[in-house]
Amino acid sequence: MQKFRIGYGYDVHQLQHGYNFWLGGIKLDYHLGAVGHSDADVLIHVICDAILGAANMRDIGYHFSDQDPKFKGIDSKILLKEVMELVRKEGYEIGNVDTTICLQKPKVNPHIPAMKKCLSEVMGIPEEDISIKATTTERLGFVGREEGISAHCAALIYKS
Repeated sequence: MQKFRIGYGYDVHQLQHGYNFWLGGIKLDYHLGAVGHSDADVLIHVICDAILGAANMRDIGYHFSDQDPKFKGIDSKILLKEVMELVRKEGYEIGNVDTTICLQKPKVNPHIPAMKKCLSEVMGIPEEDISIKATTTERLGFVGREEGISAHCAALIYKS
């Protein structure tokens, strides 16, 4: 009998001048970038949280504290790879992840294929098991004012 578990992740990062903009493991060319202790890749962070949550293994901050200098500026792909190792060590595999990025600008749609390819390689799962959607907030709130970016993720994991 397979055991299925579902997890959910949510994250927010402020956008400012002078920072790189990493999203889904790729660098976007934009005049604003995400602020954070790591590279501030909000999409990878929500995927990590959803997977960890599904496995009942707490959250990304528990495993990779923003108070720990060794994670300062770290590539979030490294964190995701470690999350995958943690859950696989417990016998779990990924069924799929379904994500939504909330961002007024830049347009994310043209970058989704590259993000899926990158995440597929890091996670060791097929691209078809990674859904990335993007939406604006119709110029409402901090996302609409281009002050920040947020993302959501649902993850299905299973253990045989």
